[in-house]
Amino acid sequence: MKRLFSKSSKSPPPAKPVTVPAVPNPIASPTHLQPKYVIPPVPHPFPYEHIAVLVTRQGLLLRPFVPGLAHPESHVQISWGAKPVVEEVPGDGEGPDADWSECVVVYGIVGLMELFSAAYLFVVSSRSEPGPLLDPAHPVYGVKGVTAIPLTEERARMAVNTLASRNTAVARPSLLPFSPADEQTDPIQAESSEVKGAESGSPRVKFSAETQTKLMTPLNKQEFSLEDDDTPPSPTESGASTPSSVMSDNTSVAKTIANRLSFWNRLSVPVLPKRGNTSESIDSETSRLTLGEEGEEALESTVKDPSQEPGDALTNILTETAPDPTSTEERHTQLEDKIIKETIREFSMGAMYFAYNFDITRSLQHKQQELVKAKKQNELLANLNVLGEDKHGSPVGDRIDVLAEPYPTLPLWRRVDRQFWWNEWLSKPFIDAGLHSYVLPIMQGYYQVASFNVPREPVGSEKGEYAPVDYILVSRRSRERAGLRYQRRGIDDEANVANFVETEAITRVEREGTQNIFSYTIIRGSIPLFWTQPGYSLKPAPVLSPERTHDQHLDAIRRHFQKLISKYGPNTIVNLAEQHGKEAVVTSAYRQYTSELNIPEVQYNDYDFHTETKGMKYENISKLIDKMERIFESHGYFWVSNDHLMSEQKGVFRVNCIDCLDRTNVVQSAFARHVLDRQLGALALLNPAEGIRTETDVVFNDVWANNGDAISRIYAGTSALKGDFTRTGKRDLGGMLNDGVNSLARMYTSTFSDWFCQAVIDYMLGYRTLSVFSEFLLKLQSSDPRDLIRLSKIRAEAIATSVSRVLLEGERLLSGWTLMSPLELNAKISRTFEEKVVLLSARALYIVSYDYSLGKVKMYTRVPLGDITKISKGAYILSPLEEASKNPLQNAGFVVTWLNNNQDTRVTSYSIRNSIETLSPPSSPITSSPGKLPSSLSSPRKGSKLSRVLSNAASDGSSATSYAAFKVLPLDPARTRRGSGNFEEPADDLTGATNCKEAVDLIVDAIERACKDVGNTHDSFVVDEDVVSLADAQKMTSVYSKMEYGIKRLLWLGAGT
Repeated sequence: MKRLFSKSSKSPPPAKPVTVPAVPNPIASPTHLQPKYVIPPVPHPFPYEHIAVLVTRQGLLLRPFVPGLAHPESHVQISWGAKPVVEEVPGDGEGPDADWSECVVVYGIVGLMELFSAAYLFVVSSRSEPGPLLDPAHPVYGVKGVTAIPLTEERARMAVNTLASRNTAVARPSLLPFSPADEQTDPIQAESSEVKGAESGSPRVKFSAETQTKLMTPLNKQEFSLEDDDTPPSPTESGASTPSSVMSDNTSVAKTIANRLSFWNRLSVPVLPKRGNTSESIDSETSRLTLGEEGEEALESTVKDPSQEPGDALTNILTETAPDPTSTEERHTQLEDKIIKETIREFSMGAMYFAYNFDITRSLQHKQQELVKAKKQNELLANLNVLGEDKHGSPVGDRIDVLAEPYPTLPLWRRVDRQFWWNEWLSKPFIDAGLHSYVLPIMQGYYQVASFNVPREPVGSEKGEYAPVDYILVSRRSRERAGLRYQRRGIDDEANVANFVETEAITRVEREGTQNIFSYTIIRGSIPLFWTQPGYSLKPAPVLSPERTHDQHLDAIRRHFQKLISKYGPNTIVNLAEQHGKEAVVTSAYRQYTSELNIPEVQYNDYDFHTETKGMKYENISKLIDKMERIFESHGYFWVSNDHLMSEQKGVFRVNCIDCLDRTNVVQSAFARHVLDRQLGALALLNPAEGIRTETDVVFNDVWANNGDAISRIYAGTSALKGDFTRTGKRDLGGMLNDGVNSLARMYTSTFSDWFCQAVIDYMLGYRTLSVFSEFLLKLQSSDPRDLIRLSKIRAEAIATSVSRVLLEGERLLSGWTLMSPLELNAKISRTFEEKVVLLSARALYIVSYDYSLGKVKMYTRVPLGDITKISKGAYILSPLEEASKNPLQNAGFVVTWLNNNQDTRVTSYSIRNSIETLSPPSSPITSSPGKLPSSLSSPRKGSKLSRVLSNAASDGSSATSYAAFKVLPLDPARTRRGSGNFEEPADDLTGATNCKEAVDLIVDAIERACKDVGNTHDSFVVDEDVVSLADAQKMTSVYSKMEYGIKRLLWLGAGT
């Protein structure tokens, strides 16, 4: 790609205007296809390596930045607002309002994110260069810095100007707008010389940068830098970084508490210039305490007052320094800041990689398989005479290009493996607009290039006693079931597992003048069963999901391995989890279900890592390798020698423990080292006697330890445990002590800060809508989008089952819903709520208690439509503690009142008698006061379980009417990804409702129309009346509940700030 931008180093004559081929305007395309499917009939240009960004009154303008480019054929315009429009505009973008000398140049576009009040364009503002893939023409880059540009003119102008000034300050010619005066110096060449200068004098082995392998919590605020990665080699000791406080010793107690224990920003919200005073994030400096000296002294005196209770002191501090937002607009603004900061952190934590001119998401062997497939397709089309003469592929032969790209005429985003494409959802506006060269696929994982020397006996023309070896490690982490350690475990309904990582080790060795390239792939992934592990202790026990049946487990694991076999060939499972103790539950189940599969291509092996290596004897892993020797031989490896295919890998090891982190990385590195020895042995490069620590050991161990640390930081938040063994081959006491610190850090992270991070990841990947953040503020956690999709299916099945079980013969169903309701009738508030099925037929309303575990109807009450006397609708607030839980638009419900005359209630009692007659009133009459719990709940009922159920369902004999209260469930659609990569949301009877109040209106209108159809109509039939008002909810909430919620809010919401 750099060749396109390069110029001669000699003083050239006046440059002629340069043009860059642009994608034809989609609007003018005669094919009538969507723009994203329209590509030019020539090899498509790669993503632009440098993009100029300019702020104008009409919107944000983008165009390729190439030194000497006079007039590009087109540019991109992004409109301002929360719902921006991305479109390609003919012309170079020049005009009275567009001064391109004020633009800023970036390395690529991450994507576009729409939030509450504005949308944001994320761009790559800084990159590292870990090294090329086998050839200097195939450079791989790491995302080092990301900038969020708000799509509002004033804020965007300040963000762009700030980034431009930083480019100037650090003297990065490659990111400065080009002017004719600069023709003597090629920016691209200047950048390359800087990189070479930084690397000169460095050791042969290029270890991963400190910021990429050891970053946890920085001691000081990290300033934004546009410099390419030239940091020192990584440390040789595992766990060099440990968690640390960001507070200095002289920080006031009040500031410390407010900064660590409040989710929301501080009192003063700075003016816009300060908000724009950062390029990598919306800086935490924008929310400093500005109480003044008197205010701070008052807070300190509050803290030191011995007569004040600790809880009151905390409340006073947070009230004064970090109050809740006073308006929805302020709330959304502060929440947006946190979402953007977390998104930037995800992309700039040192685990995202990209390339401009080739696909890094597929292994070398996978690409060759795709090439063979494409050639066979071309041959078939040629035989049918439907392929033009210029389209004939080259004949299938023995000579291959190991770096060849399949389907090179397609845009890069059309070629990548979507499983490893992390910014697809954010790139969707550019994809839909057909802006192929602005779409930069980004992969999460790890990438490192290293080299070492292996002793040899010179043969033929070889000179020297050492053969140079290039070693490249590429880990690709799946975006499917993506997330953090305790939030995402096991498998989902689409047979995707958590923390799935494909690791490819590429080796290049020259022997006797022949270049040999090897590739070996190994995978890891969570145990493919439905299981969870709550992260509330240091070593929580994994638990199989009680909601899943045997057949569901078996079907999911079967589909999972069918996908793996089709991609990797036969799978050899190496399960490193404990066979006894806490982990035995899932280990035994894994063994059992794999045996039931009876798939010849899947072979299961147990290896209790902790038992086998007890006493820190990690060298015992060699016994496992000896046991697997025949499998290593049968799997083989991918080998190309002198452009001839020598062998292919015919199977894969699937290694796992519980986390698929520490134990997994140790064993995978041991397997990879064994394969490396076999590869070198095939070239007569044998290792020296055991016990001698060679350069190969040092480099190999460091690369794999860095890989383990990178995957661990992504999934668990800390460096990998047991990293000292991976680096040095020895396990010592220092490593164990460091592991203890990391274990505590993981528990802290998973318990307190991962929930918000998980919500951002789900939204960033397109699996959840903005409602995920409302759910987080209400529940202090977020739901798995796959679980929401599964719940929608379960609810649909519950409605269908209820219809088949309770509707009378010939009765026509009008609609059905699942709604939250108190366990018993004639109550609006209860200690126990359940999700009931409500069916509306042409003659009656059915209220069904449904057992979701068994998939059976427990009990139902049939109310004829003619007996309904009143429907009231309004706010249904059960908790006043959080803004989301007391918002009447999102907390709405209704109450249906009816005459008892013809009510029919039946229960699944597994006996003949299942109808319920009106029972005598209980000793303490049930009150319907919303401010008081029903007296029937104040003391436990005596008698059998059936009698209690009957009592709950029976109408009160002292009243002629009964009622039931219903609260609409949160409207929280989760997207599903179709095979084409597009997303879709499920549809139901409430489709179109944007909040719970609108959903209540739809339901009540449907019931009212049905009642009118049977002649039941009168004045005041439907009234607007709160079910439970905010004032009533505040009266019901006990001091204990408020205190309990306050503690959780302080810890959970404040831990990540």
